[in-house]
Amino acid sequence: MINMDGKEILRHVDHTLLSQTATWEEIRQVCGEAAQYGTASVCIPPCYVKQAAGYVRGETAICTVIGFPNGNPTTAAKVFEAGEALAHGASEIDMVINLGWLRDGQYSLVEEEIRALKAVCGDRILKVIVETCLLTEEEKIRMCELVTAAGADYIKTSTGFSRAGATFADVALFARHIGPGVKIKAAGGISSLEDAEKFLSLGADRLGSSRIVKLVTENG
Repeated sequence: MINMDGKEILRHVDHTLLSQTATWEEIRQVCGEAAQYGTASVCIPPCYVKQAAGYVRGETAICTVIGFPNGNPTTAAKVFEAGEALAHGASEIDMVINLGWLRDGQYSLVEEEIRALKAVCGDRILKVIVETCLLTEEEKIRMCELVTAAGADYIKTSTGFSRAGATFADVALFARHIGPGVKIKAAGGISSLEDAEKFLSLGADRLGSSRIVKLVTENG
């Protein structure tokens, strides 16, 4: 286990609020916290990106989600949604894959969609959410290969809206199978600083969480 202080952990956190009922006041608060505590980004719904960009004025990176949480809009819809979010001030995109295509063995379609989203992102960060709790180990390994081949920046475990979130075993599996240049984001259910630190020690570079800022500040 590596030993990290709270500030170092926060540098790896995407401070997240994606609740369906999130109000602007709640989004404004998490944006302020992200800027105040130096998190890697604030991760918010697409409808708030433009307003948040005007509020934070570059003090924190804005991340948003595409095709969230089910992953099955058309590729064209995802491309449009991502382009609009980037135009409104997002600098990081977390897209959900089409899980039905993966389950059907339509690997070329999954890869082509990731490529299309990365083309829109350009030099901005693209994270690919694969929803590990719904996948077999073989499918998880295949997604490591597809994310690598498609040129995305991160593979991300979970939306946090399905049956389960990140596990240590899945992050370790990803670390063994991703290609050069691909990083790992663990998200969903990270509820302690000890768990956050362990995910980072296993190879995660980002942590998607609504709780870590509060945990760090409470532990002072």
